[in-house]
Amino acid sequence: MHISRAGHEHVTKEPLYRARCVTASLAVLAVLVLGGCDSDSDPKSAAESGPSVIAPGKPGESNRMLSAEEAARERAEDDSPNSADVDYARMMIEHHTQALEMTELVPDRAESAKVRRLAERIAAAQGPEISAMKGWLKTHGKAAKADKSDGHEHASMPGMASEAQLAKLRAARGTAFDQLFLTLMITHHEGAITMAATVKGQGNNIQIEEMADEVVAQQTSEITRMRDML
Repeated sequence: MHISRAGHEHVTKEPLYRARCVTASLAVLAVLVLGGCDSDSDPKSAAESGPSVIAPGKPGESNRMLSAEEAARERAEDDSPNSADVDYARMMIEHHTQALEMTELVPDRAESAKVRRLAERIAAAQGPEISAMKGWLKTHGKAAKADKSDGHEHASMPGMASEAQLAKLRAARGTAFDQLFLTLMITHHEGAITMAATVKGQGNNIQIEEMADEVVAQQTSEITRMRDML
């Protein structure tokens, strides 16, 4: 405040101007803060929701549109095994069992130390997998072997060696054995990967899917190693 020459008191405009500036700045800051909170939450919720998924409806019902999160929740709540899951477990037990029979021939017949080590790794991986699949079947009240009427024979499982091929392998020694073992085992592994890919597309159980993923990862790596050894 200051006094003019005329003796009248005048209130200076500078303090009032500063007060208005501070008020305006605080308002802008509040908008920015609120906007920042909104911008933080929106991308997060969008990322969590993900793309929409079409869920087929039950007979007589229309399809439903679900968020990725809703679809994952429904899958987690109902991953009951279907026939593809059960068939995979049963057939892979038999498939792995033949692989173990082949690896048992290695110590007395193989010449290559690399082949011996490979056979040990195969046995160490597939033995526990057989136990896990038998345990899975038991948990879900399924027999380890299907009825003969189901028609799952060696010929119906990709990669299985024939009895003639196994007889030839048993009779081989040294380098000839190594080459035949690698050739048959590569085909055997490729068959297992085919079976795993099939159940991933047709099955419904998460645990079987995880087992199939492990088969694909492990045996793809071993195929590459065996091809380098031929």
